[in-house]
Amino acid sequence: MHIHLVDGTYELYRNYFGAPPKKDPSGREVGAALGLLRSLMAMLERPEVTHVAYAFDHVIESFRNGLYTGYKTGEGIEPELWNQFQLAEDLVAAFGVTVWSMVEFEADDALAAGAARWAPDPAVERILLCSPDKDLMQMVGGKIVAWDRRRDLILDADAVQAKFGVPPASIPDYLALVGDSADGYPGLPGWGAKSAAGVLAVYGSIDAIPPVATQWQVPGLSGTRAAKLAATLEAQRADALLYRTLATLRTDVPLPETLADLEWRGAHPHLRTLLAELDASSIAERITRWR
Repeated sequence: MHIHLVDGTYELYRNYFGAPPKKDPSGREVGAALGLLRSLMAMLERPEVTHVAYAFDHVIESFRNGLYTGYKTGEGIEPELWNQFQLAEDLVAAFGVTVWSMVEFEADDALAAGAARWAPDPAVERILLCSPDKDLMQMVGGKIVAWDRRRDLILDADAVQAKFGVPPASIPDYLALVGDSADGYPGLPGWGAKSAAGVLAVYGSIDAIPPVATQWQVPGLSGTRAAKLAATLEAQRADALLYRTLATLRTDVPLPETLADLEWRGAHPHLRTLLAELDASSIAERITRWR
């Protein structure tokens, strides 16, 4: 069997900027949530999609905000998008798909925890992390792949290595050095994607990078450049290790479901009522499996 673990927050954002706008009878914008539901329906039309879970950032803040004050928050989210967060969760749950609603953790943590939990199961052939998020690339390997649905692109461990210049296990170190503007941490000054990939391709992790540049053996890196990078890393090592903690996904998220719970068996009847309230009953007419 294949397990599809979907970043619902990303899907909601994607549909907010890509799906046509739609207002319900009360005047509330609901187009992104309905677009997400249509996208879910299309995915489940594929015969290999049988076991599915959607993870949502119920709130944007997480435990990481307590570790670093600059970490991303919900500030600046368009109200028309923010007001659809709960609706999106409700629609996916009503469609009969498992929903992981994250408060302390982030959606990516739930996806990572699910992948780590079920990858060893002999009944599982493949786990697809349905998101292009760089953070999730650290989980890729063996049965676990990333699927960018928008571009219909599958990334295995070799593809991650080709894209970032480092293996999946080094992705948290890579992000710590180059930063991640989407998550709100800057990385280290002077450490770009090329230099971070080159150094980590040799040493694998921040901990293994020699403190003195004269000890570095990184192809294509000049002594002067290595000296500057080493000096920055030495001066800001504590920051780099903190950023790596922020970039490292948690696999200990409590997920109460069993593997059997992830099997899609059809939409719940109350989805008809919910769609009628949204003036979107035509969507229900396309659903062929009901509980």
